[in-house]
Amino acid sequence: MEIGVSVETAIKIACKNPIKKTTESVHLEDAANRILAIDLISKVDNPRFDNSSMDGWAVKFDDCKHGSKLRIIGTNQAGKTDNKLLKKGEACKIMTGASMPDGADSIVIIEDSIEGDQFVTIKGPARREYIRKKGEDIKKGETIIFAGTMMTPPAISLSATMGYSKLKVVSMPKIAIISNGDELIQPGLQLLEGQIYESNSFGIASLIQKIGGEPVRFDVVQDSIEGLRDALNLAASSCDAIITSGGVSMGDYDLVRKIMESEGEIKFWKVLMRPGGPPLFGKWKNTPIFGLPGNPVSSHVVFTMLVEPWIAYSLQTHADYGPKLVDKVSVILQNPLRGAPGKICLRRIRISNQDGKLIANVITHQGSGNIHSMVANNALTLLPPDTNAKEGDQIEALWFR
Repeated sequence: MEIGVSVETAIKIACKNPIKKTTESVHLEDAANRILAIDLISKVDNPRFDNSSMDGWAVKFDDCKHGSKLRIIGTNQAGKTDNKLLKKGEACKIMTGASMPDGADSIVIIEDSIEGDQFVTIKGPARREYIRKKGEDIKKGETIIFAGTMMTPPAISLSATMGYSKLKVVSMPKIAIISNGDELIQPGLQLLEGQIYESNSFGIASLIQKIGGEPVRFDVVQDSIEGLRDALNLAASSCDAIITSGGVSMGDYDLVRKIMESEGEIKFWKVLMRPGGPPLFGKWKNTPIFGLPGNPVSSHVVFTMLVEPWIAYSLQTHADYGPKLVDKVSVILQNPLRGAPGKICLRRIRISNQDGKLIANVITHQGSGNIHSMVANNALTLLPPDTNAKEGDQIEALWFR
């Protein structure tokens, strides 16, 4: 077991013990927000043929001077395959998406014409750029969507355009979430003296869903080694990974740490970050387990910094197109910020765009129990260890998506 590791080391250790990745096929209508398992190669050209991007007239560019009269040879509409040969002095009426007649090289839009009996009078410019060329968007045989991409609505539409009705996607790993503590009760119940509403499991479940997993929330475990053991055993037998909330610090009732020390396998404990210093990672019954702190801000921050990159590595998500919780940006501080001795400091800030510059303010209390600060703010600082920042300094930050 390693104690007091850097964020980078913690991620490396966790990634040596990934969640097992499996795949499945799903219908396109069920692929929203799933992670693509293989590269998608287009089965077709797009467009499949030269076609018009406007309603108008397919013409020869050299025939079109203001006032020119061209003989109408017919109409091309989308979905019809009657191909016509356009000769000098002729025009073919054409609808958006219809194939271009042979011999035509430009489009005159309807608004720039006057249609008469068998002839059309040209009143505006002929435009070559209104022709969508075969394969200008996608070429048959080209790799278009990469493995590890999260299937957004545009990606799903693109997959259909490429000819796919089913997609091979990464199976969503089942991740157990276990909160523990005598003081915790479910929201909606009557609070008694000394009790608080359990919230971490709901937030963690949402984070898991956002990056491609299937959360499995367990009932709150009271401060009992026996109850915790039973919950961990059930989670290990039914899920692909386990996340606990609370019980990882130095207190007498920090039972997750105690049971992992005596019966589990701890890979690391404590990370040089603030907030969120006491997480642990290891295995329970050969199932990977992350023990997150009980303070709600700490649990969210640790998930963002450690759990998300571990799941991304496990599922092999694409660095650019895969699901992400944050984007790294540079911001200009409007408030001085105190760093943390020997630890990376992740203070909550609110980023806004002012005159093309990303400006960051601190607008709430920074306590690790203040989950409101994760809503009122929208980013975390990345202050290096032993580093304070002054008003006007430019620093790196993680901007929540």
